[in-house]
Amino acid sequence: MPPVKPMLAKSVAKIPPGMQYEAKWDGFRAIVHRDGEEIELGSRTGKSLTRYFPELVEALKANLPDRCVVDGEIVLIHGGRLDFDLLSERIHPAASRVKMLAEKTPAAFVAFDLLALGDESLLDAPLADRRTALTRMFSTARPPVHLAPATTDPALAQEWFEHFEGAGLDGVVAKPLDLPYRPDARLMFKIKHERTADAVIAGFRFHKSGPIVGSLLLGLYDAHGTLQHVGVCAAFPMKRRAELIDELAPLRTPSPEGHPWAAWAEEAAHESARLPGAQSRWTGKKDLSWVPLRPEWVCEVAYDHMEGDRFRHTAQFRRMRPDRAPESCTYAQLEEVVGYDLAEVLGPAAG
Repeated sequence: MPPVKPMLAKSVAKIPPGMQYEAKWDGFRAIVHRDGEEIELGSRTGKSLTRYFPELVEALKANLPDRCVVDGEIVLIHGGRLDFDLLSERIHPAASRVKMLAEKTPAAFVAFDLLALGDESLLDAPLADRRTALTRMFSTARPPVHLAPATTDPALAQEWFEHFEGAGLDGVVAKPLDLPYRPDARLMFKIKHERTADAVIAGFRFHKSGPIVGSLLLGLYDAHGTLQHVGVCAAFPMKRRAELIDELAPLRTPSPEGHPWAAWAEEAAHESARLPGAQSRWTGKKDLSWVPLRPEWVCEVAYDHMEGDRFRHTAQFRRMRPDRAPESCTYAQLEEVVGYDLAEVLGPAAG
């Protein structure tokens, strides 16, 4: 019975041998429960996603057996690749907008594990047996419901790692073949791309525990010379967070006036520029205020990939770069990923 938290993966640097390998999907993780006409889409946190994806409810009824629990990913395919920004727009409080977006930008579901079938729980069954049952169950599935490709060939997994990123995928997941399903436990392995970039430090947020740095706000200059907010880096030891408060003090400004992101609090300003502080549908009323800094310092950060013009995930701080001028921190330094049609991953119907 829902809610069930999904099994998780821990990061490793290389693809480990002797396992089952799958692409790492960039969407909303979802545990699907079906009991007759009832469908429940549970998120990673246990919250329900069902109301946001009415088109998937109907598609899952058409493709799943009457009673089952399936682990997978809700994704949105646009222009032959995954589009997380469009997917995020689906989380909206207004039922009328949800209905409109379900028709305009319909989502898909990619299944990669089976937790229960009929009266039988498969949590203690090894992955190899669960995969066999899942493959059999999905032998007649039709889009927008898909079975995630899987292989036990590490060479093919390496090819997927190198090429699938061009379709918007996030790396490779490796799963031991004898692994039982353990909710909320990090027993799988994920291998993600890592790149570095030099970014301008243009502000910070306080840590939730008190007056120390919680995260640094990062910017890159676009082709027009405008500093665009591209994300944050936040992985610091507590001692370092306290030190940064003192180090950044000379860069603090008495007011946002004159700062490239001074208009961050104005909702309309976010329509024409990427600024920090846009209200997230996930964070609700979370305080997104920040302390502006004169954009004079540069740091090197590691990131996995871009989503449009921003870092898809929180970047990892590597070092300060006093040798770099802020104006040199542009989008031009970023590696351009070679495109790859998602239809090559899921089949022609996925495009």
